[in-house]
Amino acid sequence: MPRPAAAASGRGGPAHARHARPARAWRRYWPQYLSISPFFLLFTVFMLVPVLFSLYLAFHKWDGLGEMEFVGPRNFELLMQDGMFWRALQNTFLIWFMSTIPMLFLALVVANMLNSAVRFAGFYRIAYFVPNVTSVVAVTIFFGSVFSTNFGLINAILQGLSASPVPWLVNEWTIKIVIAAIIGWQWTGYNAIIYLAGLQAIPSELYEAAKIDGAGPVQLFFRVTIPMLRPIILFTVVVSTINGMQTFTEPQVLFGINSANNASSGGPGGAGLTAILYFYREAFSNNDYGYGAAIAWAVFVVILLFTAINWRLVQRRERGL
Repeated sequence: MPRPAAAASGRGGPAHARHARPARAWRRYWPQYLSISPFFLLFTVFMLVPVLFSLYLAFHKWDGLGEMEFVGPRNFELLMQDGMFWRALQNTFLIWFMSTIPMLFLALVVANMLNSAVRFAGFYRIAYFVPNVTSVVAVTIFFGSVFSTNFGLINAILQGLSASPVPWLVNEWTIKIVIAAIIGWQWTGYNAIIYLAGLQAIPSELYEAAKIDGAGPVQLFFRVTIPMLRPIILFTVVVSTINGMQTFTEPQVLFGINSANNASSGGPGGAGLTAILYFYREAFSNNDYGYGAAIAWAVFVVILLFTAINWRLVQRRERGL
């Protein structure tokens, strides 16, 4: 039995045992903690510290070499009055909308086709996933050649059909269509594979019961498949939103591949200027790192709000079923 004096002072009692457990657990599992420590060290050095430093930088004016000057929220006030930032944000939303909606619909169709494919199913799955692991730079250069106004394949086909060639990389709207096409081509297969995994997890008894009740293919799709895939669809919408709002490589390669200081970066009239591309130009071309950090945090807040809105819309529809 514990002695009264030891119990009164806490030594040897239950409280002392609770405090001693973490120390004993640390000594017991230190090889496991040591084995996973490189990840946390790298994450701290290359992710956490830069993120916190960018927040600190957003309240300063700094050209990367001289002394930092604390300016308070002035960078954010300038951002609210910056017409080019709002134009870049508008371009980003339009490109996201033009790429994501057709891409997710096409991915759902492809997933249904793959789910019903009997022969060469494995080959088709790999073939649809290959664009996602292909270099974005290589894909963008290829699409830039295909949509070239004077020598592109698309205009050659249009001329073969006696139609007028389209200035794909000159017009404000066709520039967005080209960028959306590149994003859609790259991510359709990825989303199709995710939808396919969701389709294969739906119990076949649901389809059989619906067929007994007289449901046709269209009713099966909208009354069984879509509701069961709703969490998967929400995931793909959220991921597509995050990726779409960070569009950078496609317009940068299409219009500013030769020099980071290319004045035409973003295309004629800035039609392809996205929010992240604008951040890159301000931070690394104009050497205004404080303003660039403010842009980055503003885009982060927009992505957070946009994702929350998508989440609420999907959750509300789910509760309404």
